[in-house]
Amino acid sequence: SGYVGPWTPTPTTFNNLYYTLLLNLKWEPNTVNGKFQYKDPSGKLMMLPSDIALIQDEGFKKYVQAYAADQNKFFADFAAAFQKLEELGTSGLSA
Repeated sequence: SGYVGPWTPTPTTFNNLYYTLLLNLKWEPNTVNGKFQYKDPSGKLMMLPSDIALIQDEGFKKYVQAYAADQNKFFADFAAAFQKLEELGTSGLSA
């Protein structure tokens, strides 16, 4: 994709840290490999414009705030959404 860096310092751990960092760190515009993205003050983490949109849009920001504040809510909502995706299945697929 050309984007550089992880979203969190724990990219292989399932938690709400993405939301906490998105909400609480100052994200600065940064262009790497010709791709526009954002970096945190340490320069070690990144966010995409689509991530930053989640805190700029009030409709989405309320979810970021809720998930940053309550990891159990994030887990419960994720589990419910993932279960729904699994159970809906697919149709009309061909190789």
